[in-house]
Amino acid sequence: MKQKFGSFDLRPLALVASFLPRLACVLVTMVALIVGPTGPEAWAAKKKPDLALDIAKVFFEFNSSANDLGVHVFLDGEDWKTLTIVNPEKLTIFGVEGKGPYKDLGLTELFFEGAEPSLDDVPLAVLLALFPAGTYEFSGKTVDGNDIVGTATLAHANPAGPKVSAVLGLNNSLVISWEPVTGPPDGFPAESINIVAFQVIVGAFQVTLPATTLSVTVPPEFVASLSSGVNAFEVLAIEAGGNQTITEGSFVKE
Repeated sequence: MKQKFGSFDLRPLALVASFLPRLACVLVTMVALIVGPTGPEAWAAKKKPDLALDIAKVFFEFNSSANDLGVHVFLDGEDWKTLTIVNPEKLTIFGVEGKGPYKDLGLTELFFEGAEPSLDDVPLAVLLALFPAGTYEFSGKTVDGNDIVGTATLAHANPAGPKVSAVLGLNNSLVISWEPVTGPPDGFPAESINIVAFQVIVGAFQVTLPATTLSVTVPPEFVASLSSGVNAFEVLAIEAGGNQTITEGSFVKE
């Protein structure tokens, strides 16, 4: 039976109305396909992955001759303009920001030494508490706006200072020797010590040697260039966790 309103046939309108809900669903689906996904999943998909620092290190350096202790940091990464370091207790302990041309061009390597107070003035327990063992988090921004991150582990395993000696012979033959290091310095935490390398420094001469090596012959040409009198040298014992301890020595050149 035809449904009429006045002289109009209402059946076509009813047919159109029955398709409207399905038409709306089709339009919503088409819009979603064109615009793409939204919400947290979409933001995660669009977010660029973090860049990683090539190098991130935090380590103690103890001078057994001077009885002082400090914390050093070394990092390397491409074209960053800001960087912060957060300690294991979530406290920001360092921050740096490039200005002027460094803000535009960025920075790469950064090495700095913390102050090295004498343990006679600042007790060891205080220094260790200021720099707790654990994971230190590095985070920053590159000049392109990407996040750059890294982590470093600071340990309280500090090696004892090696016992050193030097013999200067004829024709500027200089041999520097040291004894093995197997434990921590007196009064330091009783941590296990694993020496991975020794480093010898005499003025501009520097060499890093494996842990099995206990002496080095300094090139006579270099020794000949040194001034007469007392000349200083250092031997560093380097632990697997990165901490290192210096012993200072000297020899007399006629």
